[in-house]
Amino acid sequence: MKPLFQGACTALVTPFRLDFVHTEVYDQLLDRQLQAGIAAVVVCGTTGESATMTDQEKLELIAHTVSYVRGRCKVIAGTGSNDTAHGVALSREAARLGADGLLLVTPYYNRATDRGLIAHFSEMAGAAGIPCMLYNVPSRTGVDISVPVYRALSEHPNICGVKEASGSIAKVARIRQACGDGFSIWSGNDDQTVATMALGGQGVISVLSNLYPQTMVRLAGLCLAGRYREAGALQAALMPAMDAMFCEVNPIPVKAALRLAGFDVGHCRLPLTEPSPEHLDLLKTCLGLA
Repeated sequence: MKPLFQGACTALVTPFRLDFVHTEVYDQLLDRQLQAGIAAVVVCGTTGESATMTDQEKLELIAHTVSYVRGRCKVIAGTGSNDTAHGVALSREAARLGADGLLLVTPYYNRATDRGLIAHFSEMAGAAGIPCMLYNVPSRTGVDISVPVYRALSEHPNICGVKEASGSIAKVARIRQACGDGFSIWSGNDDQTVATMALGGQGVISVLSNLYPQTMVRLAGLCLAGRYREAGALQAALMPAMDAMFCEVNPIPVKAALRLAGFDVGHCRLPLTEPSPEHLDLLKTCLGLA
């Protein structure tokens, strides 16, 4: 299957104002991404606090993003759930609203078996009828997709690849070997962008690009051009910023950093709270504000 996108994709934060999504600020964030030449954006993903958004909020934001972007980059909607029927309904609606692709997280809490994972993802991908990207993030879900499951799902006509955030570069190589070139792999961790792309990955779904979209576009572009020595040097220079984005659970640091940078993105919804004073100082140093 043709890659859904190549290069850098931003996992966008969702700006909140009181109890609603602040679309004016959201559009400012979208403009920065589009001006930087971002290949895609993920809306209603982990960084967008999908876990505390209502279905209505999600679908309205997906529709708004599709309308605002107007084909200038790919729009990937997070519609995964630990309830297959719920995920199917969201996926159908997101496809109807014009999303280019879907991001389907592993079903958290239920701890499905391999057979259950295959059935779960197949149901959602079949219902959506558009390219679907699996999302493996065991540190959050408690479930790590095995290589045999990837191999089975790679044969589904609507499943195009995976956002791999297990943290294992060896696993990226094993997925590539088992599934071949037609199953795309995107790094789900900023600090593994170069290594993943050197193993044949198509790009990165980035948190840091909320702050530095042009830099992450350049990093992925260097990798796509095979200029890995330069890409490695750039990633090494970015490591302090990448580390700072995860000094507390995502998206606490990146939303705080965006506020420090002058974007009125609001605060995270509970149960996520504000960063500690020490981590706020770290973010200020990262942005050159200390």
